[in-house]
Order: sequence, then structure tokens, then C-alpha cells
Amino acid sequence: MGLFASVRGYIEALVHPSAQQDALTAARHRAFIAPRLLGGVVALASFPVYLIARGAPGAIEVIVLGWLVAPILTAYFLSRTGRYESAHTLSSLSLTGLVTVVAVSTGGIVSFAAIWLVVVPLEAALSASRRVVATASIFALGAAGLLVLFGILHLLPATAASDHATLAAFGIVSAALYAAGLALGAEALARTSFWLLYAEEDRYRLLARNMTDVITRHGRDGAVLFASPAAESLFGCGIAALQGHGLFERVHVADRPAYLTALGDAAALAESRSVEFRARRARADGDGRLAVEFVWIEMRCRPLNHAAAEGNAQSHREVVAVLRDVTERKRQEQALEDARAEAERANAAKSRFLATMSHELRTPLNAIIGFSEMLMKEEALMLDAKRRNEYAGLINGSGYHLLSVINGILDMSKIETGNFEVTPEPFAPAQVIDGCCDLLALRAREAGVRLDKIAADNLPEMIADRRALSQILINLLSNAIRFTDRGGKVKVSARAEAAAIIFVVEDNGVGISEEDLTRVGEPYFQAHESYERRRGGTGLGLSIVKGLVRLHGGDMHISSRAGEGTRVIVQLPLDCERARRGKKRATRSSATSSATFATALPDGSTAAAADVAVLPTREGSALPIDVRVKKSA
Repeated sequence: MGLFASVRGYIEALVHPSAQQDALTAARHRAFIAPRLLGGVVALASFPVYLIARGAPGAIEVIVLGWLVAPILTAYFLSRTGRYESAHTLSSLSLTGLVTVVAVSTGGIVSFAAIWLVVVPLEAALSASRRVVATASIFALGAAGLLVLFGILHLLPATAASDHATLAAFGIVSAALYAAGLALGAEALARTSFWLLYAEEDRYRLLARNMTDVITRHGRDGAVLFASPAAESLFGCGIAALQGHGLFERVHVADRPAYLTALGDAAALAESRSVEFRARRARADGDGRLAVEFVWIEMRCRPLNHAAAEGNAQSHREVVAVLRDVTERKRQEQALEDARAEAERANAAKSRFLATMSHELRTPLNAIIGFSEMLMKEEALMLDAKRRNEYAGLINGSGYHLLSVINGILDMSKIETGNFEVTPEPFAPAQVIDGCCDLLALRAREAGVRLDKIAADNLPEMIADRRALSQILINLLSNAIRFTDRGGKVKVSARAEAAAIIFVVEDNGVGISEEDLTRVGEPYFQAHESYERRRGGTGLGLSIVKGLVRLHGGDMHISSRAGEGTRVIVQLPLDCERARRGKKRATRSSATSSATFATALPDGSTAAAADVAVLPTREGSALPIDVRVKKSA
């Protein structure tokens, strides 16, 4: 075994480096080098024995024995150059020459050595090259024709005319043994090729079964011809269900054109294409029921190699694709996009805040400074007592306006940062409504607006922050009075419904456009922009109302139409503590809750509506509340 391993190692070392990169090519080189090297060595080793047995050799015998060294030279040629086909050609030429010389010396075409001409193309078959086989066949046929020609022209030596049965038998047996060796070599190469192919298939099979990406092969019409086992987990169904147009039927309807376009371009233009689409996937939920969901899939497709499938006329229309689940990446991209949009909205809110606050603070400060300077120059301006009192009242009103603006900013900041303290207590909501209406009655009379209140007689007590409810109603009523023209009407009503109380504040004032309705409630956004400038407003009122409603576990709904009025519906639970605990549990389960109300203007017509939904947030945080627009005919 040690000698065999040493010989094998030596032959391995003789293989050219260019052939060692491929296992099958290295095996072919070893199969060529080993028999020729060993055969040449045996021939040289037997030369002394031949001398002892036969004595001094003749000229022909010396030529034959010398020719037996040619296999060693061809093996050396292959080892040095790595040119496999050229080495086979030289080997066929040397064998043909040796057989021709022996046949000419022993009878021509009827010589015992002539049978070896059949072995020449058989030996060339091991090269797996049609060109080498054709060249070897030409050598053999040429040598046979030459022997026949020599026989016809009587050019053969006289001593070679005799036929010996023993030599004929020796020629046939030796040729058969050599052919058997060639057959065994061919079988060894075939076995090596089979095992290499099997190992490669096993590697690909292992890769296909364990990789998460799905490999598919598509026909000329996009039909699936093959799908790797990973498709079962990606689509939640068997591979058989994806065959044909099964995969296409699972693609989202809106993404089917892009899916087919990518496959069609890859097949027609012979270029790689990639596309992202949504596909339906069936997956069992926690209860064992089958749930259907859509996942994002990235598909990279390219045409099959034309050279690998030249025999198939339709092969150039087939496409191989790699599919990968990119749902998580799409979610991250969406989260980044939402964060970017939120940052842009925050920047816009800051800009609006600076613009609004500069306007709101400048006006009362200018009034305070101006009137105070006039009072300081009382003697020069000869102000009487009536005028002094009027100026002092204007300064006082400007101060209160400035204080209200600052209080609104502070309240909004507390709500957004989660520092606004809610103190629940039982109270009768009807008393709060009466108090708010009494507080704003004078302002309504001065504005020429009628203020009506309608409260059900059977309103139950509620547990909430009384001060916060007063602030909600005062803000809503103040907005309604401010944006209702003289002669208009503002109505506030309340009714009990299930475990909640619904407060409604509506007016027939200027209303809000549908475009601005989607942004109502954003901090510092002025829905009635032209009226805000004329009548004074910071855009904080509805933002504070939204925050207070959310802190109580309630919902708010706004409907309006430009020029026809606005209706605001606030739903507050009877027990805000219980509702807030329920909201926290819903937040942990990522659930959303929203209230939907009948939308109607005071004249009974329907209008565009904005549902203000409480979205899941961190405990104690105050993220902006989304406003969704629903259009009704």
C-alpha cells in the first residue's frame, strides 16, 4: 500500500497545474500519464531480458524497442504543457507508426500486428474529443492503406511473407487485452464523472434545500417550470401549487404588470431584470387557523445560458429567477419614510409656530408699549380721564391676550410631553356646559352670534378632569363664535350614549375647506387662515382639545364644509380612568381605536369628515393624532 500510494503521489505531481483545478480533467490527465509511463518503464526493463533470451537484436527489433520509449515522451509532453488533445494525437501517431513498422516486417496487412490498427481510434476515444478521434482514425486508415499498397506492389520483405499462427494469436490477445484496458480506463473516467456530477448535484441540492431564497425557472409565457423547496415556506403552499400560473395567481393584482414585464424583458432582451412585488402567503395563526397575508418579494431574473441549451429551440425564452422575502426591509423603509415625513411636519410646525407666535406676541406687546408711552406723555397729549381709562383697558386686554397665548403654549407643551396632570373627579357635565356658556355669553352677544345649549335631562355623572372638560368646551365654543359671522348661530349639546357622553359643538360660520380639513388639529395650523389673521388665533385651540380628549381615552370627530359651518363631536367615557387603562392595554397590543359618527351640517346635508383616531403610543407620551378624511356624498 505504501508503494502504491507513493506511485499515485508521483503521478499526481506530474499533472499539469492548469488541469488540477478541475477534478475530472485531472483524472483524465492521470489516466493518460500512468499507463504510458508504466508501460514505457516496463518496456525498458524488459530489454535486458530480451537480449538474454534472443541474443543480439536485429535492426527492426532495435527500432521497435526504441519506439516503446515514445509513450514516456508523450506523458512528459502532457505533464509539461497540459495540452491534452495534442498529447493524445502524438500518442495515436506513435502507436500507428509502431504497428505499421511491425506489420511491414511481419506480412503487411495480414500481419498479426495489423489488428492493433483498430485499437488506435479506440485509444483516442478516451480524449473525449471528436477532433482527436477523427485524427486517430485517419492515422489508422492511412496505415492500413499503406500496408495494402505495399502488398500489391510487392514491396514487403521476403522474410515477412510467412504467416505464423502463434504470432497471430499473440497479436489478437495483446490487442484484446489493450482494448480491455482502454475500456476499463473509459469506465473509470465515466465513474469519476458520475461521482463528480453526483457530488455537485448533492451540493446544489443541499444549497437549494437550506437557503431561504427561492429559485424558479419560468417558461416563455411566465409559467413556473421549476421551484426550489424554499418556496413552500415563502408562499405557504406546496411546490405543485406554484407550477404553471400558480405563482402568478398569488401576485397582488396591482403588481402583476410589473411582474410579467420583468420576466418578459429578461427573456426577450436577454438582460437581467429585478422587480419588487407583493404576493399572497398562507400562514397558520396562533389558533391553528389559516391566515392569508401579503408579503413583499424581490425577484431578480435573467435568461438561461444559450450555449447550455442550444438543442432546445425554445430555451432562449426561458428565465431563471431568484426570489427573496424583503417584507422586513420594506417595513424599515416605510418606517424611515414615515419618520422623515414626521420630521418634515415637525419642521413645518416649528416654522408655523415661530411665524404665529411672532405675530401673536408682537401685537399685544406693541399695544402695551404704545399705549403705555401715550400714558407717559399724558401732559403733552392732554389725555382726559376717559381716554386714560380706555388706554388702560386696552393695555389690560392685551396683557390678558398675551397671557392666554403663553398659557396655551404651556398647555400644549405639557400635553405633548405627557406632563399634563389629569385629576379625575365625579361631576355633572350639564353644570360644566352651563358654566362655559355663561362665561362666553358676553363674547357671543358682542359678536352678534346666538349661543344655544341643549343638554339632555338624564345626563349621568362622569368621572373626568372637570377643568380639562371646561377647557375643551371653551376652546370649541370660542372657535365657533370667532369664525361665525354676525347673525349666525352656535349650538352646544350633550347626550348620553352607552358608556360615554357625546358633546356636539356646531355652527353655521365660515367652515373649513376639504384640503385643510385633513390637517385640522396639527399644532399651530390655522385652518381658517384668512380669518385667523383678521380675528386673532394661534392655531392651538383644536390641538389642545385633541390632546385633552386623548388623555381622557376619548375620540373627536370634525366635519365641515367651506361657507356652511363646522361640526365637532367629542366622545368622552363616563369613567376616564377605566378608559385610559383600556387604551394602555390596546397600546401594548398595537391596536387602534377610532370613533365614527354620523356626519351632517346644521342644514342636514352631508359633508367631508375627519376622524380623529387615538393611535397606540408610548405610555405617557403625546404623539400627534392622525386625521383621516372620509368623503360622503
